[in-house]
Amino acid sequence: MQERYGFNRKNHVRTAAIAVVTVIFAVGVGFATFSMSQKSIQFKLLTWSVVSPDRADLQFEVRRIGSDALDCVVRAQDSKRVDVGYSIVTIPSGNDLEEVSYSLRTLAPAFVVEVLTCVKSGDPTRVPGPQFPAGIAPPPQPWAPISS
Repeated sequence: MQERYGFNRKNHVRTAAIAVVTVIFAVGVGFATFSMSQKSIQFKLLTWSVVSPDRADLQFEVRRIGSDALDCVVRAQDSKRVDVGYSIVTIPSGNDLEEVSYSLRTLAPAFVVEVLTCVKSGDPTRVPGPQFPAGIAPPPQPWAPISS
């Protein structure tokens, strides 16, 4: 049979070894993927509304493991997806679950408002910057009524 079909019983050991190595590799990749997908900080935009042409109010929640202070980046964009408002909201140390209300000053009425990210305070490398058109500066934050 070996001469006709090339069947060799010695290949079973090699096949078993390859199978074991493949399973170990798959388990390692699965563990790494699972570990990377477990975020210690989770955030979710709950509501937002355009109150006036220069203001958008938003409410979002943040879940964190531990009680570290956080920096959350919020932005508003117009209908052409150009930034009209941007702010880094600092959430002090506290509970695992925080609900945050914020009034974002905008240059024009907001079409969309979003929470871009939340990171531990003091980690600015992971915070995306504003994307305003050239020559346009982000408005001062937070929104407050102009006193006369």
